[in-house]
Amino acid sequence: MSQKSDNLIAVLDMGSAKTRVLIAELHDGALRYRGHGIVDAAGMRKGVIAELKPAAEAVNKAATLAEKRADGTIEKCVIAVGGPHIRGVNSRGGISLGNRLREISREDVRAAVDRARSVSLPQDREVIHLLPQQFILDDQPNIHDPVGMVGGQLEVNLHIVTCSAGAQQSVVTCSNRAGLEVTESVFEAVAAAEATISADERELGVCLLDIGAATSELIVFFEGSVAHTSVIPIGGDHFTNDLAAGLHVTPPEAEWIKCNYGHAVVTAVSTSAEIEVTGLPGHEPRTVRQRMVCEILEPRARELFHMLRDNLRQGGVLEALGAGCVLTGGGARLPGLLDTAESLLRVPARIGSPVPLSKMPDELAQPECSALIGALLYTHRTSIIRAAEDSSLRAKLRAIFAGSL
Repeated sequence: MSQKSDNLIAVLDMGSAKTRVLIAELHDGALRYRGHGIVDAAGMRKGVIAELKPAAEAVNKAATLAEKRADGTIEKCVIAVGGPHIRGVNSRGGISLGNRLREISREDVRAAVDRARSVSLPQDREVIHLLPQQFILDDQPNIHDPVGMVGGQLEVNLHIVTCSAGAQQSVVTCSNRAGLEVTESVFEAVAAAEATISADERELGVCLLDIGAATSELIVFFEGSVAHTSVIPIGGDHFTNDLAAGLHVTPPEAEWIKCNYGHAVVTAVSTSAEIEVTGLPGHEPRTVRQRMVCEILEPRARELFHMLRDNLRQGGVLEALGAGCVLTGGGARLPGLLDTAESLLRVPARIGSPVPLSKMPDELAQPECSALIGALLYTHRTSIIRAAEDSSLRAKLRAIFAGSL
């Protein structure tokens, strides 16, 4: 008999290359792997849904595979959201606590955040995350949790992550057609950071770049908080398409060549190395220099990190990367990308692989699954925080009720 979904948590990542579903269970307060399903994506184009029916069928296939492995059924899921429509903006707002100093409550914090979030956004934008950077209590900055402190004026610097309401609704519709109710959305870079970035790196300052198939999502942490988020419109498919055009081969063969012989630094490859390519239908197989492959890939790699550098500079965080840069996502597998990143950003770089769940197969402990596993970890962590806040609120209500008797 399959297990009920009461203690199961499911997350969905609809990428441009793969559609992934991961199921875990809560066991003694900790997450334990139960099952996953990964299928080729369908109906996706440039990071967004272009055709609902094939996209929904891919979600259904992935969910069915995951349920079969988990021996359980899921009805709800959390979705990881990415794509070129994501925008991040910083805001500041606050509230006055009255003429007399008093203790800050959780409700005061919510009121300050609500005041900071009341920025003018276009009608087609939907808020995904409200991420406090720091609280300022009576002109005292760098406060991470003001609850319980005493003051008269509470302000907050807030980072707001928004997405296209239409693109978001398309993902929700696909999930619904596959029989899944969406309970929450998580920006892919936020999720990937949850699975790959340490607390020390967040404090020193770090940029995470999640290189997907169509786009690369990025997030910057500084002094423990989110300082910047954005999306670079270059992903692994751009490298593949460059090879397909430059070598006159099909995209599937170009992908195979990239994965097996690609390198982002031309001089790292021997001048005598050669590979055989099949080419387009109707053409004879031929031999090409491996360096020719790298000569096609290197300019695209440099363009990616030039755009990243410019984006970080515009966001005012280029000089805040004390812990360097972390590359994750399937595109991070290309050899030589770390060298390119270090050369152009002038900071150390590393590949970020997700922390493993209990009983999780090794095939998921790969950079391309960082956002998927991170979405699960993020969901678990935020649910614990909400439960603690609800418990505190219930205790206060009981105290008020008892005092009124």
